[in-house]
Amino acid sequence: MCRLILEVTSCGLHAVPAVIAPSQVKLEVELNFYDTGSSSTASMVPCSDPICPSVVQPAASDCTNQNNQCGYSFQYGDGSGTSGYYVSDLLYFDMVLGNSLIVNSSAPIIFGCSTYQSGDLTKTDKAIDGIFGFGQQGLSVISQLSSRGITPKVFSHCLKGEGNGGGILVLGEILEPSIVYSPLVPSQPHYNLNLQSIAVQGQLLPIDPAKFVTTNNRGTIIDSGTTLSYLVDEAFDPFVSAITTAVSQSASPVISKGNQCYMVPTSINEIFPPVSLNFAGSASMVLRPQDYLIHYGVFDGAPLWCIGFQKVQDQGVSILGDLVLKDKIVVYDLARQRIGWANYDCSLSVNVSITSGKDEYVNAGQLVSSSSRNMLFKTPVALLVHVLVFIGFIIS
Repeated sequence: MCRLILEVTSCGLHAVPAVIAPSQVKLEVELNFYDTGSSSTASMVPCSDPICPSVVQPAASDCTNQNNQCGYSFQYGDGSGTSGYYVSDLLYFDMVLGNSLIVNSSAPIIFGCSTYQSGDLTKTDKAIDGIFGFGQQGLSVISQLSSRGITPKVFSHCLKGEGNGGGILVLGEILEPSIVYSPLVPSQPHYNLNLQSIAVQGQLLPIDPAKFVTTNNRGTIIDSGTTLSYLVDEAFDPFVSAITTAVSQSASPVISKGNQCYMVPTSINEIFPPVSLNFAGSASMVLRPQDYLIHYGVFDGAPLWCIGFQKVQDQGVSILGDLVLKDKIVVYDLARQRIGWANYDCSLSVNVSITSGKDEYVNAGQLVSSSSRNMLFKTPVALLVHVLVFIGFIIS
C-alpha cells in the first residue's frame, strides 16, 4: 500500500513522481491510500521497461532494489522530497462523442506511487492525495493520453477564485471567443512565455525588456502549481512603486511581515488600478486588483490587502501562479505550441472542442465547476474533470 492517487509532473515542470501527504489534514477532506494489491489492473513497472531509463532522469531513478521495480527519488525546490516506485493502472473516464452520446472508456497510464515523503509534504496543512501531471514531457498524463490518440494535445482549466474554490479541468480545448494566445518559447522544459512589458493603469513601467528574456536562469513561466506569483527584482520594485503611487490618496501603505500592504477603507476595485502583463503575439493579460492582491485580515480597524507578488532575487525566473490564473480560462495548446487565456466566471459551463483542428464543439452545460471531493471525467476527444483548487495542479 502506498500514498498516492496519480501524478507524473507538476504543470510546467520536469516529469517527477507523485507526492502524497499525511492522512490527517486541515483541508477537511479525507485522503486515501492507493493500494496496488486491490487493483486487478495494476502492475509494477520493471527496471527492464524502456520507459524506466528513457523517461526518468538518471539521477531520479533507482533500479537496484531487489523487487526489480522502477523506483524514483525526487527532491523539490522547497526542500521537500518523495520516493517510491512506478505503477501502471487504468484511468477511467467517459468519452463524449457528441452532445448527448457518452461512452465509458479507460486507458492505461504510468504514475508514481509514493512510499516516503519529507519536508512540507508531511505537514497537515499541505496534505494532498497526489499531483496530476500536465508537463510537456513524455511521462505526463496529457502526453501519455495524446500519444495514444485518446485526447488532443491540448488541455485547459478554469479555476474559481471565490468561495470554496473548485473549477474545471479539460483534457481538450475550451472554446471562448475572447481568448488571446501567446506562443510558447521553444525547447523549454517549462511553460515559458515571452513577457515583454508591464503596465499599471495604462502606463508602461520602466523595465528593461531584456530582464524578461528566456535564458538558462531567466524567463517567465506559467505554473498553476504555484499559489502566488513571482517577479524578478528589476520588475517587482517598479511594479510595487507604481501601485503604491496610484493608491496614495486613498489607501495607507504599511509593511507587514516584509510584504508591502495597504490599509484599505473601501472596495479594492474602487481604489487599485488594473495591471496589464503584455506578451509576445500582442496578447495581454489584464489583472484586476484581486489578481495581484491578497486579503490579510484587519489592521487597526481597516481591511489589510497585501501585494501577492513575491520578489525573485539574483536573476531568477518570474512565475505566474494561481494568483493571476484564477477566474480565467487558460488553454495549453501543445500541438500549436501556444498558451491562451480569457477572463471567465469559472462557475459557468464551458464550450469544449470535440475534434482536433475543427470548429465543432459541445456545450458542456452540466460541466460546471465543483467543490465536491469527486473528480468526474468527461470527454469528447477531451476529458473534462471537476477539480479542487488545492488538488489542481499543485499544477509544485
